Amino acid sequence: MRSVRLIGLPTDINSSFLRGPAGAPAHIRAALFSDMGNLATERGPELVADIAVEDSGDLPLDESAADDARIEEAVRCACAEGAVPILLGGDHAITYPVLRGIAAVHGPVNILHFDAHPDLYDELGGNRRSHASPFARIMEEGLATRLVQVGIRTLNAHQREQARRFGVEIVPMRDFSAGAVPVPPGPLYASIDLDGLDPACAPGVSHHEPGGLTVRQLLDVLARVRGPLVGADVVELNPDRDINGMTAAVAAKLVKELCGLAAG
Repeated sequence: MRSVRLIGLPTDINSSFLRGPAGAPAHIRAALFSDMGNLATERGPELVADIAVEDSGDLPLDESAADDARIEEAVRCACAEGAVPILLGGDHAITYPVLRGIAAVHGPVNILHFDAHPDLYDELGGNRRSHASPFARIMEEGLATRLVQVGIRTLNAHQREQARRFGVEIVPMRDFSAGAVPVPPGPLYASIDLDGLDPACAPGVSHHEPGGLTVRQLLDVLARVRGPLVGADVVELNPDRDINGMTAAVAAKLVKELCGLAAG
C-alpha cells in the first residue's frame, strides 16, 4: 500500500464572506484521532495499523504572497517521495497551488470535485485568487485534463459560461444519482468542499446552501473510484459555526475514507 501524508493548510485569507477555515486543521485532526471512534475505513484497512499515515502538521503559512509557493512545494515533495498528500484546509483557494504541486510530479490529472459552488469565477471582488476562483485558475493553466463537479446548486450565468469555456462536467444536485456520476479514471484528485453537503449534515461552514448531498451520498460516489488517487483535500470547515463538532467529525470521516482510497 502507498503511504499517505496529511498536511494542514491554515489559511482563509481568500475567503469572500466569513473568516474561520484557517482554524480547521486542528479540529479535523482531533476528530480523526478521537476516542469517540476508531481508525477503520469502510473498505476494511485501518489507518496506522494497515495504512501508513504521516501527519506532517500544518505548513507555516503567514497569509502572504509566499504561501502559494510553500503549499506547492510541500505537495510536490510529498508526491516526489511517493506519498499521497491529503490536505486539510483552509479555504478552497488552496486547491490551486496544491494542483500545481501535484502536476509538477504527475502531470495534468483528473479532478472529482464536490461542492455547492463551481468555484469557476474569473475573479470575485477583484480577487483572482478568491476561494470562488480556484478551478478557473486550474483549468486555464492546464493542470487538469478533466473536471467533474458534483452537488452544484448555485450555477449563475458567469460560471455557466466558464464551465462551457473549460469543458467542465457538472452534475447539478437536482439531478443527482450516485450511480450516474461520471467518475474519471486515475490519476485522480478529489476535492471536497464541505458546503457541498446539506447544512443539516455539515452546519460548520461559512456558506450554508440548503438542498445538498448527504454524507452517505458523497461516500457512495467515492466508493466508485477505481483509478489511483494522487491527492485530495477537505476544505471550508469553519469551526466558529460548527455545532458540537458535527462538521469536524464529518470532515474526519471523509479524510479517513480518502486515506483508504489513496492507499490502494
